[in-house]
Amino acid sequence: MERVDQICRHPLWIESVNSIRILEQQRIFCKHNIPHFLDVARLAWIENLEQGLGLSKELIYAAAMLHDIGRHLQYTKQIPHDKGSAMLAEEILSDCGFNEEEREQVLSAILQHRTKETKTENTLAGLLYRSDKKSRACLFCDVQNDCNWSNEKKNLKLTV
Repeated sequence: MERVDQICRHPLWIESVNSIRILEQQRIFCKHNIPHFLDVARLAWIENLEQGLGLSKELIYAAAMLHDIGRHLQYTKQIPHDKGSAMLAEEILSDCGFNEEEREQVLSAILQHRTKETKTENTLAGLLYRSDKKSRACLFCDVQNDCNWSNEKKNLKLTV
């Protein structure tokens, strides 16, 4: 997964991750950090294998590593983070050797990772949506009662 490694070494990706880390220092709820990106990637890859979806591991990891990198733009410029992430990801994906079709697939997944209608799709977008939601360990969270997620959305039990 050389191209995913290139994403993680890309100056724009590093700058975005560092900006988010600084802006979320005082955040008590789920953070948008590298462990979150990796959790999303691993959950998506597992579901892909279990469901036999046949999606590329490299595209799954690329989408997961990029899906929230626009958070700092939401905090500083009020750009919704899915749109900000897609803006940043477009340049990064191009620089890291992803072709046009691959870029479109990843960008579409990033733009839809908050769209409820995507939830049931057996596409990269649907996989990213589900994995992003599953990645939150609400059951073990010290501030779960203060979280603005409804109890229906919170992950309050372990699932397989």
